[in-house]
Amino acid sequence: MLNWLQIPPHELFALLAGVAFAAGINVYATVAALGLLARFAHVPLPPALVLLESWPVIGASSALFAIEFFADKIPAFDLIWNALHTFIRVPVAALLAYGATQQLSPQRQLLAALLGAAIALAAHGGKTAVRAAVTPSPEPLSNITLSLAEDVLAITLTWLATRHPYVAASFVVCFVALIVLLARWVIRAMRALFRGAEDELAAH
Repeated sequence: MLNWLQIPPHELFALLAGVAFAAGINVYATVAALGLLARFAHVPLPPALVLLESWPVIGASSALFAIEFFADKIPAFDLIWNALHTFIRVPVAALLAYGATQQLSPQRQLLAALLGAAIALAAHGGKTAVRAAVTPSPEPLSNITLSLAEDVLAITLTWLATRHPYVAASFVVCFVALIVLLARWVIRAMRALFRGAEDELAAH
């Protein structure tokens, strides 16, 4: 069993890479998964993150995950949802990384927070780019299937990061490298996401 306070910094950063990427995909699923893993003694959380294993936090994150589970599968509305969550997924990933590294120097804590935010932003941007390609499809099945795959990826990657940090980090490196290679497409998709969200809000 991994203890966040005892593992070497490089292994801790690998663990956080997996968690941050998962948060960039689905922050509520990630927080709920961490809380449940800690609650049932599978992962001892650092003191700054112990709050995650409380039942109120687990309940709230699970309820929000349930809402996102349906909201994220509605074509057009998912544009608004994901645009708003740009300002939730990234900061939460940064806070998780910062809290998990309290035993390190302030400089390393800040570095962890910045890396967590950057990885979450990359994951969110990659998710947005893929959604931009799929959402225009007239049938809803592809959008629903993709959303389900994202939910599974977020939960699986969170679990994998707490069990096999280097394996999870390897997947994250591959994902981020692919997103960077497709950076122009990702940036266009992010712009389209906010334009689409604005149009949807204006229409209502």
